[in-house]
Amino acid sequence: MGLLILEPKKRGGDDHVPGTAFIGAGGTAASVTTATGDLDPNLKYDLTGDVPIVLVPQPSDDPNDPLVGFPSINGFGCGWGEHVGNADRDGVELAVVGEGLDHVYPLLGFCEFAPSPILAPSTVLFVVHFKRDFTDIALLTGYHLCGVGVAGMLFVASARVYGKRHLYLLGAVLLIVSPLWGGLATSYKSFLWARILQGVAVCPFETLVNISVGEMYCVHQVGKRMALSNFALFGGSFLTPVIVGKVTGELGWQWPFFLISIFSGVLLPLVVLWVPETTYNRPAYHNTTLSNQAHFQHTAVSPRHSFVQRMSVFSGRKTPESPLKLFLRPIVLLFHPAVMWGMLTQGVMIGWTVMIGVVLAAVFLLPPLSFTEVEVGYMYTGAFIGSLAGLAVTGPLADWSAKYFARINKGIYEPEFRLYLVIPQAVTGCLGLYMFGVTASNTAKYGWFWPDFFFGLELMGMTMGAISSALYLVDAYPSIAIETFTCLLLFKNFFSFALTWEAFNWLRDAGTKDLFIYIASVQVAVCSLTLPMYFFGKVVRDLMHRYDILRMTGLDIGKPGGGGLEYGGPSIGMSEVIGEFA
Repeated sequence: MGLLILEPKKRGGDDHVPGTAFIGAGGTAASVTTATGDLDPNLKYDLTGDVPIVLVPQPSDDPNDPLVGFPSINGFGCGWGEHVGNADRDGVELAVVGEGLDHVYPLLGFCEFAPSPILAPSTVLFVVHFKRDFTDIALLTGYHLCGVGVAGMLFVASARVYGKRHLYLLGAVLLIVSPLWGGLATSYKSFLWARILQGVAVCPFETLVNISVGEMYCVHQVGKRMALSNFALFGGSFLTPVIVGKVTGELGWQWPFFLISIFSGVLLPLVVLWVPETTYNRPAYHNTTLSNQAHFQHTAVSPRHSFVQRMSVFSGRKTPESPLKLFLRPIVLLFHPAVMWGMLTQGVMIGWTVMIGVVLAAVFLLPPLSFTEVEVGYMYTGAFIGSLAGLAVTGPLADWSAKYFARINKGIYEPEFRLYLVIPQAVTGCLGLYMFGVTASNTAKYGWFWPDFFFGLELMGMTMGAISSALYLVDAYPSIAIETFTCLLLFKNFFSFALTWEAFNWLRDAGTKDLFIYIASVQVAVCSLTLPMYFFGKVVRDLMHRYDILRMTGLDIGKPGGGGLEYGGPSIGMSEVIGEFA
């Protein structure tokens, strides 16, 4: 039992638990060497630090492997310069991932998330313009979120079969068309359908960006990159109202939609040229290594894809499985213990930001503050700064903590080390919710600053929780990453939709202070679920490996080309699962 993480029962044979990996991670040099003191010639290492770190997963020798490197659009390697190699190629610098991708993915997330909160500062304006009540206007965002959720179910199957590039391209095109439709809409019904289509448009970026980042980096490198991608998603969401309020006040409510369409048009060439396919069927023996005695086969090297091949929308089927089976997989995984924890940790806090948006729209526009839509938009500055602070703390902390805890755990990395990030989430997020309710309920006394400050504190916690849950699920269950992120997408969007349906009624009946005391107390309970997840997470990984609910329901997928899309395990029945706990 390392660092209070409970070990599953030993049963003899291969007791390795998926997700557990030996990386050395700053221990002594002897911890990553053979008995003779040399680096194992069968393993690849990160050689940038004082002590080599075993790469997990192990990059193949295939130049088309995302871990090896993407060529740039001019045919030359464009690595970000981390030295990786194996013992017989010491000092060789491999391009681990294209430099352009490091910038394009966050830029896409930042810009393409603008449609979701675009109505936040202008609620009263739309009530007057469309002659609808507050709930109907809130549902314009609610149905937009439903569009994201429903599209996610369809896109996960498509991403499994054909990869992700075609979905990024589809989303980029729809983000030109759908905001243009919204800006030109003259009726509530037309505007509603435009909002739903905007939800479909943002879905590929919300669902797949974190997965693509996880496919391009090894476990000790992915933390700060995923922090950056999540900041781009959430930062873009909360910087948008700041800009939209001012643009609406100066040019009218249509122009924020027109500007999104224009900027999406500018980004489209970047998506075409700089977002290649990252799906790669990695052989199972490259996925993990538990000890420095592990040996890996060397795969045959295929030629690097040509420029034309890299620019193609589709690069062939990635799995022979039925799209219907792939469509159903996320539904089953909704009952996976780790996925349920991730949905609550990430999705509930995101839902509370919807409630804060309701308060900003309904309370701050009224006396004593009597804000305009421009001033309500400015209130989201605190949220943006909070998400930026969350990135500043979580980005460096995520990778440092993973290597630190692996070092004191004798070089063995456990995905549960990512869960320490929930501690600062609980402190900042819950405090932000409690105090936002107190200060926003009495703006005559506290003014606008303190509610905005605690809104930012809540966003800081939300960013930390989102990064923690994403990192944990990618590290612990990489073979079902697409489906797990789809589950997160479904929960947070439909949960937020439900909140928009009742938000104004709850605010009217309970009042701001009492409502947020209830909300913050629920969040404390959600954060406390991380304790059993930390202690029993490895046991859960072992159980889900041996008693695979996808295999039990006939939804497991094969291993095309010798790849390992699923962790193998015995075929079992429900009676054996019950017997496990008897």
